[in-house]
Amino acid sequence: MSLIRICVLAFAVLLLGGCEGMFDRRASLETAAADTPAAPVQDYRLGTGDVISIRVYGGDEDIRLERVRLGDSGMLVLPFGEFKAGNQTPRELETAITSNIRGRLLKNPRVSVTIDEYRPFFVDGQVGRPGAYPYQPGLTVRKALTIAGGLRERASLKKIFVLREGQKTMRPVNVNLNAPVGPGDTIFVEESFF
Repeated sequence: MSLIRICVLAFAVLLLGGCEGMFDRRASLETAAADTPAAPVQDYRLGTGDVISIRVYGGDEDIRLERVRLGDSGMLVLPFGEFKAGNQTPRELETAITSNIRGRLLKNPRVSVTIDEYRPFFVDGQVGRPGAYPYQPGLTVRKALTIAGGLRERASLKKIFVLREGQKTMRPVNVNLNAPVGPGDTIFVEESFF
């Protein structure tokens, strides 16, 4: 066998070995994703930065409060009272407003709270476009990383961490690609050295 053929074969083996590494990376991506099923969408809890609209029906005229941004205090000061909105679901806020105005302002009020804009989640580390992105219900780490431009070549699938908003201990949790992401959460992808 000639020296050129040996070199070509050696190069082909090295090339295929590199491709195998790529396939191993894809397989480990799929394996990591299959480890944990996606979390069901739970009732969204309002927090600082959320933008909501409130409509009150049941009187001569409807009351409409459009695009109200929730501040740091978590309290909403409305023409008909002050309400705790932080860490409440939209349904809980509707119930609180309804209870407050029933009989006092309206006989049989109907209240609707809708979320116009969710507060962001954050992605940092070995991703294409680190930054803040609007939250979407049902968001997983996989979807969040895709929104942030995907993983860089040196990203580690085993070193993806999430720092949960409102978590008592400020320690990031090691997660897989199907872990749920909440509003205000921060995802960090570390670099792989091998």
